[in-house]
Amino acid sequence: MPQRLIRVSPARLATFGDCARRYRMAYLDRPTPKRTGAWAHSTLGAVVHNALRALFELPAPRRSAERAAELVTEYWSDEGFADAEQAARYRQRARDWVADYVAEHDTAFEPVGLERWVSAPTGSIIAEGRVDRIDERDGELVIVDYKTGRRAPDEDEARGSQALALYAIAARRTLRKPASRVELHHVPSGQIVRWEHTDDSLRRHRTRAEETAADTQVAADTLTAGGDADELFPPRTGPHCAWCDFRPSCAEGQAAAPAAKPWELLAP
Repeated sequence: MPQRLIRVSPARLATFGDCARRYRMAYLDRPTPKRTGAWAHSTLGAVVHNALRALFELPAPRRSAERAAELVTEYWSDEGFADAEQAARYRQRARDWVADYVAEHDTAFEPVGLERWVSAPTGSIIAEGRVDRIDERDGELVIVDYKTGRRAPDEDEARGSQALALYAIAARRTLRKPASRVELHHVPSGQIVRWEHTDDSLRRHRTRAEETAADTQVAADTLTAGGDADELFPPRTGPHCAWCDFRPSCAEGQAAAPAAKPWELLAP
């Protein structure tokens, strides 16, 4: 019998690596266990991503810094923030971020993809996911990922990002063009870090993804066959349990760390 390919996304692989129980709750348990409410930092990131996607959907002459700031307001949500005052403060910060980003970087080109879904078989997996932006430069695809975290990423993060590597692999197959370059765009600071993969480095990322995917599939199949959920998908507790989405459904996580407030992961 031919080997069954395992469909994976960077988010699924990262979740399993962080905590097998959280993986089970997010992707296998039905109905999905109770989750926390919205997190302000996630809301902020989603707004910035949506604003930049909408900006690049406009004709190039209309992609001004002023319009970028307006789009932040149009997509804004107060979910997860402490109160209206805090939300307003971060809304203005986000407006400034995207306006500065547009003012400092070239936007007068047409991306190959915006929030583009890519999917392709590679090795023993089907690598897939949604890419923030795909550019084309010098005849090659460039994978662009926006970041809105507290600190700017460095080159090691671009090189070591399994998500960016898998997106590059999938984009090559989906769009049938070379794709080795990956970039992390930290919108708050305007910094961009770049890495150019080789076939060997992409192969290493794929191999690591295949190993994790095989582990998830074995655990899921054993669970379906009647295996013990807690043994197959044990919790990995620690300080991160404070802001886990599934904290309300995990007694071990509740015992491991006090609950974080929904706005605690915002940049100060």
